[in-house]
Amino acid sequence: MMRIAHAAAAALPAVLASLAPCLAAVSGGVDSLVLGVVAGRVLGKRLVVAHAVGPAVPEDDTRRLQAVAAAEGWTVRLVAAGEMADDAYVANPAERCFFCKSRLYGVLTALGREVFPEGTSTLVSGANTDDLDDYRPGMAAAKRFGVRHPLIEAGMAKADVRAVARELGLSFADIPSSPCLASRIFTGTPITAERLAAVAAAEDRIRRETGATLVRCRIRETAMQVELDPALLADPAFLAGVAPVIAALDREMPARFPCLTGVRLDPEGYRRGRAVTRKP
Repeated sequence: MMRIAHAAAAALPAVLASLAPCLAAVSGGVDSLVLGVVAGRVLGKRLVVAHAVGPAVPEDDTRRLQAVAAAEGWTVRLVAAGEMADDAYVANPAERCFFCKSRLYGVLTALGREVFPEGTSTLVSGANTDDLDDYRPGMAAAKRFGVRHPLIEAGMAKADVRAVARELGLSFADIPSSPCLASRIFTGTPITAERLAAVAAAEDRIRRETGATLVRCRIRETAMQVELDPALLADPAFLAGVAPVIAALDREMPARFPCLTGVRLDPEGYRRGRAVTRKP
């Protein structure tokens, strides 16, 4: 069986072997990609990878997933959960992720029966132990559908996942976290295809023109605020370079995306989960 030197992850291969065959939900972020790589090397053909596509999924995540899948020889199924047809999701309440994940896991449960018709398969996700301390309505949906979390069962936190990625020589070990684009829309502001496209376009341009990697363009009603790494915002040279990019977005984005009235730089910088108003 595959061996992992990193102590906190040593149990992962055995956990995965006990769950085979597996249908792994792989988003294209570091957690689920590491899960997929280890699962593929342990389980071989007893692994099928599922990747959701839709307006809220960053294109870079899909491209990364496809590149890793080609290198690792995965069998990949692209799925559309159809969350934009769900009024509860579109309304963007604090528990939006519950409705999104419920749709996705319902589709994946059916897919699991299709791709492993000979018997019961296990639907697995890339959640890690750090997610247990965060507000994650999607975890309630996972419990409802019997989804297993091998990284959690192996006792792995985010730092452990990245350490394993480095140990295995994976190119994506240090990519920034990349939650879905809907996470950029403030609670209560409806999710629309136009708002999601505006977020994707603005973030892509800022990355290309400034070199910043940690970028969040959040929308509250008609206003977009740009959050960047606070360390970069403390650098006068970076600020001088990013200012004309933000000014150009402020001029051009409302014409391209009528849902917006303007774009501004948040002087406080990136703060995790800022767009979500948690339920009491």
